[in-house]
Amino acid sequence: MTPCIFEVESNLIPVPKIGIVYNDAKPVACRTTEALKESLTSRGCEVYVATGLRGILGQANLTQPPIYHPLDPLTPLGFDSEMEFAIILGGDGTVLSAARLLAPQKIPMLTVNTGHMGFLTEVYINQLDTALDQVLTGNFTVEERSMLAVQVHQQEDLLWEVLCLNEMVLQREPMTCMCHFEVQIGYHAPVDIAADGIIISTPTGSTAYSLSAGGAVVTPDVGVLQLLPICPHSLASRALVYRDTESVVVHAAGSNTLVMVVDGNGGCYVLPDYRVQVGRSPICPVYSAKIP
Repeated sequence: MTPCIFEVESNLIPVPKIGIVYNDAKPVACRTTEALKESLTSRGCEVYVATGLRGILGQANLTQPPIYHPLDPLTPLGFDSEMEFAIILGGDGTVLSAARLLAPQKIPMLTVNTGHMGFLTEVYINQLDTALDQVLTGNFTVEERSMLAVQVHQQEDLLWEVLCLNEMVLQREPMTCMCHFEVQIGYHAPVDIAADGIIISTPTGSTAYSLSAGGAVVTPDVGVLQLLPICPHSLASRALVYRDTESVVVHAAGSNTLVMVVDGNGGCYVLPDYRVQVGRSPICPVYSAKIP
């Protein structure tokens, strides 16, 4: 596939600062990034480029305790609140990574599918010329989507924190037997859930792991979150949809060590004396290119 060259007419609204986040493991994304940067720079735009690598969480490590890293340093150099928007070149994994990178600065994203799975992307690469012209001329709608703020605490200490666009999964590893979770939503009394694991998902994530586990599909504009037991050992333990203003606290109701996986690409281990707190983050990614 040849790289795309973008012809931007001189009468378009100037965009002084644009970002590009791409998947450097995909040759087509690399080639398109170079062509796009050259084209936009030649027309007076200030272009910043970064890979999605910094937004990848990495695998959990039982031999090392969770290490707290503030969320803001994840944002690449030059990607700040003055940036008009960022173009994301990759698949769903790149979008999930870019959301963590850009959300702290509230940078809108134009998501472009350069791979096979692009459920979260807005346009395909062969539509990028047209989509970019529409965004530059203001012919688009802005959509905000909820993110989860996932925190791991040991007593009063914050051990680990991450932003999450799809879902947080907490389970026993290996999944050889059932586990008990003590779950409290908001001010309501804690309940014990016996299951292989639990999923807490956003409306965006309702079409991911949550859907496969039997959860409801929720449209992105609805202000709710969803808690779903994985293979619960109870006829009464089913998916629960609740207001996204409520925070959820989860403890392991026993001596089992749990593993957390966030957005399907990594996380941390959760020891019996840890608690996990999950709620809607005040930081929201904005998808800028809902093309009419």
